[in-house]
Amino acid sequence: MGLLDGVSQGFAVALDPVNLLYVFLGVLIGTVIGVLPGLGPTATIALLLPLTYEIEPATAVILLAGIYYGSMYGGTITSVLLRLPGEAASVVTTFDGYQMAKQGRAGPALGIAAIGSFIGGTLAVVGLTLLAPSLASLAVSFGPPEYVALTVLGILLVTYLGTGSALKSLSMAALGLLLSTVGQDPITGTTRFTFGEVSLFDGLDFVAVAMGLFGVGEILHNLEKTDKVQAVTQKIKNIWPSRKDFRDSTGAIGRGSVLGFVIGVLPGGGGVVSSLASYAMEKRRAKDPTRFGKGAIEGVAGPETANNASSTSAFVPLLTLGIPANVVLALIFGALLVQGITPGPQLIEQHPDVFWGVIASMYIGNLMLLALNLPLVGVFVQMLRVRAGILAAFALLVTMAGVFSINNDAFDMWVVLGFGVLGWLMKKTGFEPGPLVLAFVLGPILERAFRQSMLLSGGSLDIFVIRPLSGGIFLLMAVIVVVSVLTARRRRRVFGRVDAEAVRTADLAADLASAGRGSSVLGSSGLDSSGVGTRDHDTDPRRPNSGES
Repeated sequence: MGLLDGVSQGFAVALDPVNLLYVFLGVLIGTVIGVLPGLGPTATIALLLPLTYEIEPATAVILLAGIYYGSMYGGTITSVLLRLPGEAASVVTTFDGYQMAKQGRAGPALGIAAIGSFIGGTLAVVGLTLLAPSLASLAVSFGPPEYVALTVLGILLVTYLGTGSALKSLSMAALGLLLSTVGQDPITGTTRFTFGEVSLFDGLDFVAVAMGLFGVGEILHNLEKTDKVQAVTQKIKNIWPSRKDFRDSTGAIGRGSVLGFVIGVLPGGGGVVSSLASYAMEKRRAKDPTRFGKGAIEGVAGPETANNASSTSAFVPLLTLGIPANVVLALIFGALLVQGITPGPQLIEQHPDVFWGVIASMYIGNLMLLALNLPLVGVFVQMLRVRAGILAAFALLVTMAGVFSINNDAFDMWVVLGFGVLGWLMKKTGFEPGPLVLAFVLGPILERAFRQSMLLSGGSLDIFVIRPLSGGIFLLMAVIVVVSVLTARRRRRVFGRVDAEAVRTADLAADLASAGRGSSVLGSSGLDSSGVGTRDHDTDPRRPNSGES
């Protein structure tokens, strides 16, 4: 099937009335959960996974994809108006967006964010349309060693590009790989880590694990917060940016589109990484970097464009290689597995309606988001008045009912609760659930590909090095690890020198303070009864070589 034929088939799928409805629902839900702090696309998609079981595969992915890139739009609103990011990728927008709002320019900030997001998302869809089929054709030649290398690279990059400690992320990835082995051995059929529990013979259900960690865990974490919701009192006006705003933002939008697309394709990339990288790039290129953090419109346009472009291009490795680039894509990967579809190089041939339908729906979804976000900002802001307790109770009810409806197994409900408590504890102790879930999804792929590689090579590990592609990927991983270790050591040396300098400065300050106290005594009563001036070294034995005044 040619490119034009594929795109035509995709629009035929996306323009189906049912799919159009789900595109609209997806981007609307995404915008809403982006506005509501504490939910985010990960928790929402985890909660909605059971609902996708009853609809067509293409429709399910269209819905979940709309929630993902729609949340990138919604998170901007509270970042600009309240300095409260609706989701993680919008943290960078608070730097300059909130300052613009304080200056009475909330409208242009929200407007340029919506326009930049539309341009970045649309250009990324174009790139996805052109790149994905070629990459899928190349991936057909991938063997088990290449898949081992790709899965390990994905896990490694997620741990190193995460926002927390690399050691904690690696430990969570190891736990995820361990949990993925629970159940029956795929080759011998023997049971592993089931402890005699019949319900574990088929392994832990992915939906139950994801809903527990991200759904229930997030609910419990949010219920601990006692902050009151801030009210938006200012009236938002002049949403459409001025010509000067467009001139100042054009370069940032263009660079953010390219940068976001590239970062989104990489395993471990995502909205947070791309928005931070875009902000750093714009600040470095600016003629006056001091404007950033004080209301520079480029500091809003660039990051918002980049995080939307990355959320779209992240579908490239998922649809073509079967490798989820980040945690949200791992959940969408699980949704396809629940539908009986395995993403990968054969997806474009075996399920072209899913492949091309999802891509075409993104063009439509970005248009819908632009139409929703420009005129309806005031409506979305009013949703902040909803009490967190009501949202939590409703979300928990949907979670428990949804997970039971998949397998009609009460054991899955206990799994949800158990992993919900685990997710809550991880939040409190600084451990990220993302690497765990991604490793849990990639674990079976990694195990199967590794064992197939061992069969092909007769048990020799040389097969991963002598093959050009897998050897190149492992070499890249070695470079990443070495650079990370060297960077960490250099940082420790720099901090050590800074600490030593701080100690020396503190000692010098103490000496100066002591000398200052001697001078003040001299100034007030510096003459003894004989009329001779008192020497500093007489009062301060640490300064024996002090001269007389």
